[in-house]
Amino acid sequence: MKTDDPVNDTVLFAADGPTAVITLNRPKALNALTHPMVLRISEALTAWAGDPAVTRVLIRGAGERGLCAGGDIRAIHDDAKAAGSASADFWRDEYRLNALIARYPKPYVALMDGIVMGGGVGVSAHGSVRIVTERSRVAMPETGIGFVPDVGGTHLLGRAPGQLGTHLALTGAAVGAADALLCDLADHFVPAGRLAELTAELLAGAPLRETLARHTGRPAPGELAERRGWIDRCYRADTVEEIVERLFGEGDPAAKEAAETILAKSPTSLKVTLAAVRRARELGPLERVLVQEYRVSCNALRSPDLVEGIRAQVIDKDRAPRWSPATLPEVTGDDVARFFAPLGEGRELDL
Repeated sequence: MKTDDPVNDTVLFAADGPTAVITLNRPKALNALTHPMVLRISEALTAWAGDPAVTRVLIRGAGERGLCAGGDIRAIHDDAKAAGSASADFWRDEYRLNALIARYPKPYVALMDGIVMGGGVGVSAHGSVRIVTERSRVAMPETGIGFVPDVGGTHLLGRAPGQLGTHLALTGAAVGAADALLCDLADHFVPAGRLAELTAELLAGAPLRETLARHTGRPAPGELAERRGWIDRCYRADTVEEIVERLFGEGDPAAKEAAETILAKSPTSLKVTLAAVRRARELGPLERVLVQEYRVSCNALRSPDLVEGIRAQVIDKDRAPRWSPATLPEVTGDDVARFFAPLGEGRELDL
């Protein structure tokens, strides 16, 4: 059996049978990812890929609140204010991990129980076996902090049916189990009360497919299926301004709420996000999208909205960000294009 010795280690590994286990172990921080955690997960996955004794990998989060709430955005805030390079270094390794998970040669089972956001989506939704529960809340909420969906999020959302992914990308809305399944962010629903039994059976060597079949069920109805009509009509518009106008014009309370939610986000992030999701649809493989996301993320470090958004939501928690520019019409095409500009020789993401 291989385990980590430090009692309070931030990520734990175990492999005493055919199922190797990764446990994100920062429950007080909703298991938010740090750079050392990403590096150690990558190292373990690489080793297990070549270990014939390991036939599958399972990832889970410690505590009862969720798998992972994302990256450590306080650290990103501080790095951006200091014009440092730590965030770019972190994203480089994180996106490489996302690509590794997506191409992993063995079943990769992600228990997406509770909160799964941002970087948490990156370490789960690219896996081959993605399990949600009635407690799951899956989201890419980056536009609310002046950022843009990353960790392959624009790839995942760009591939969602119709315009559902665009809706989730712009609003940052969290979805439950049924909607995660509809959007192809997950594969199976297992009641939270059965996760322990499912995990125990997998650790004991039970066959994966048959074990899943015994524990999967039908989730409670979601919200997106019945809203698909107005979502597809509104979000196929060419600009964020037109999307908002169409939403207000629907006469549906849920559409109006979506429009109001969008208008509270960073105008720059909204326009860059719409462009990023649509470009991702044309780019094809995940690796090409991650290269684009790395450019966008690194260029976002120089945007005032990233620091301001994290300040308002996480540091001061006044929930009153002062975006710059403050309105959608003020964000120009050149402003958006700068986020997709090449980073220069030796600075691009190499996959």
